[in-house]
Amino acid sequence: MRRVVQFSTGNVGRHSLWAIIGRPDLELVGVHASSPDKIGRDAAELCGRREPTGVLATDDIDALLALGADCVVYTAQAETRPLDAIEQMARFLSAGSNVVASSMVWMVTPHLADDWLREPLAQACKAGNSSLYVNGVDPGYSGDTEALAAMSLATRITSVTVQEIFDYGNYDDFEFTGRTMGFGLPRGSDVMPALFLPGVITSMWGGPVRNLAHHLGIELDEVRQRADAWYATDRIECAMTTVEPGQMAAARFAVEGVINGAPVITMEHITRLTPASAPDWEYPPDGQIGVHRVVVEGEPRVELNTQLSHPDYDSTDAGCISTAARIVNVIDWVCDAPAGLIAVEDIPPVAMVKGLIW
Repeated sequence: MRRVVQFSTGNVGRHSLWAIIGRPDLELVGVHASSPDKIGRDAAELCGRREPTGVLATDDIDALLALGADCVVYTAQAETRPLDAIEQMARFLSAGSNVVASSMVWMVTPHLADDWLREPLAQACKAGNSSLYVNGVDPGYSGDTEALAAMSLATRITSVTVQEIFDYGNYDDFEFTGRTMGFGLPRGSDVMPALFLPGVITSMWGGPVRNLAHHLGIELDEVRQRADAWYATDRIECAMTTVEPGQMAAARFAVEGVINGAPVITMEHITRLTPASAPDWEYPPDGQIGVHRVVVEGEPRVELNTQLSHPDYDSTDAGCISTAARIVNVIDWVCDAPAGLIAVEDIPPVAMVKGLIW
């Protein structure tokens, strides 16, 4: 039985919390929340379970550290506050608690992360004899496990493209996702979306591109980014935000690993607010809200389309459940792993499915 702390209860955290409470091999011992309206509430209430757990949410990190948990599931938004997130993770790691996280996307490929990110976390792992694993759906599954599976089915490859094509209209995260992608900005605005700034996309998805190149045994000439925006012609109302005519309602961006001037590894996002946005861009197949797709051009051509669904949630929430799954499912393995920073390729695939029937 692994004793677990859930750190945050937002779009991903409420789903990991739900799973932790339900799994017989995990014991929830603490929950962190930062919103005043969540503090003091039972963990079950925060994730939609009926039976109270007796574990109440707190913003007292010292109290959570004192629990000496085997593992902390860290799902707090970190990309806009990396130094704070590093400090929080490092405190748990130094105290001997392992950490699995959906946040801090730069650490999906820890050996390629910048020193200012990697070193404090590596030192904390050493101090506490603990381990850190960061993953998610994207960056994550589609850029590593799905891509590797698709490539393994070909005898020769000329290129591989990894795509997330999603309608984010029902994704209630305007403060980070919406602002970062630039939704609602008027055409010609002096403000550039954060993702469109030089080097930002490459910093977030360049690691997985370089990682695939490493596994393929090739040397890239360069890693570059591209980005494009689509502006609404009619008013669009959705959970994410309301977009007026002339304001940005879709974003398309990619990181490309290039050899001889041509992309051989591409990781691309096509993100729109409702199906009315960017009608000339690719849509998911079969009228779905979203898809994670890998296309391998080679002998033979391979295409894998992963579509997530749930009877009670839409596809964006289903994606958040899968993001939670990618870290909750490996808690037991990470707790037994040697101390240090863990990459997805370090984890045996069979370790990702242990204990899933309950």
